[in-house]
Amino acid sequence: MELQVGVKVLLKNPDGKFLLIRRSSDKYPEVGAKWDIVGGRIEPGSPLLDNLKREIKEEVGLDLVDDTRLIAAQDILRVPGRHVVRLTYVGAIDGEPVLDGDHTEYKWFTREEMRAFSREQLDSYFKELLDSGVL
Repeated sequence: MELQVGVKVLLKNPDGKFLLIRRSSDKYPEVGAKWDIVGGRIEPGSPLLDNLKREIKEEVGLDLVDDTRLIAAQDILRVPGRHVVRLTYVGAIDGEPVLDGDHTEYKWFTREEMRAFSREQLDSYFKELLDSGVL
């Protein structure tokens, strides 16, 4: 079985809103154009936070402005033969995102607006964290 580790981050702006990015259905046909938080798989041998900073820079062109806080670890076992451990953080950024080609749009949301999303609209693992009260 292959083990992979992913890092994700819920990014908050100075106005207290949170950044969600919409996946490209061309890039992610298996899950579709759902809203998600920034992140991706780590490069083995590189520290977790360095990977998180790299993913933020690659996906939205921004830098963290303060320390991050780890809020959740989740097992993802949806693909036979692969076990993904997803570590989710909360952090702050300043500025407006510039998206990479893997995402089609971004928007800032309140916590209440994010909680109102259905599983069809939002990444299921992020939705799980919202529904469980972790966020």
